[in-house]
Amino acid sequence: MELRELTEKLVKSVVVNKEDVSVKEFPSDDEKTIVLEVLVKDDDMGRLIGKNGKTASAIRTLVQASSALHDNKYVKINMDKF
Repeated sequence: MELRELTEKLVKSVVVNKEDVSVKEFPSDDEKTIVLEVLVKDDDMGRLIGKNGKTASAIRTLVQASSALHDNKYVKINMDKF
């Protein structure tokens, strides 16, 4: 599974407004880094971050672990609301 798809699946499992989730991949200056941007509705931002940031941290950990198994690139995930 591609990292963007995995991230989208994990985020959609947490939020209420699943149809409003947007995950995009952007090129970075470093070829060993992948930048993902996650956008969710304002109402879902608290659910995405979780208490003390634990949900967001868990998503980042799972995506980074998947990257380590496949192409061993560093994954940077930016989370924001719209």
